[in-house]
Amino acid sequence: MSRGRAGLAQRGAAPLFTALGDETRLRIVARLCQEGPMSVARLTDGTQLSRQAVSKHLRVLSNAGLAHSKRYGREQIWQVEAQRLEDVRRYLSEISAQWDRALARLQVGKD
Repeated sequence: MSRGRAGLAQRGAAPLFTALGDETRLRIVARLCQEGPMSVARLTDGTQLSRQAVSKHLRVLSNAGLAHSKRYGREQIWQVEAQRLEDVRRYLSEISAQWDRALARLQVGKD
């Protein structure tokens, strides 16, 4: 990937990693991935977080494109955006490959 494209990709990744950089949001994403779509009330169950706090975290995830909701009656049901998680995986894979190349160059330099 050229430096220009890499810079664009990194800028696109920043909101994703910012959103996932919070432990609570990361737990919410993991739970939605494992258990499937659910309401704020259900996401709050078993935690010490208020519904308001969970809703705030969900808005951050939504703004980053990592989650979205649909209204069913009085409830909003949240789910993960699989494509954005795939974007995260791809960015991490690219970074890993860059590190592998850098480490390989360092090893060659030692010989």
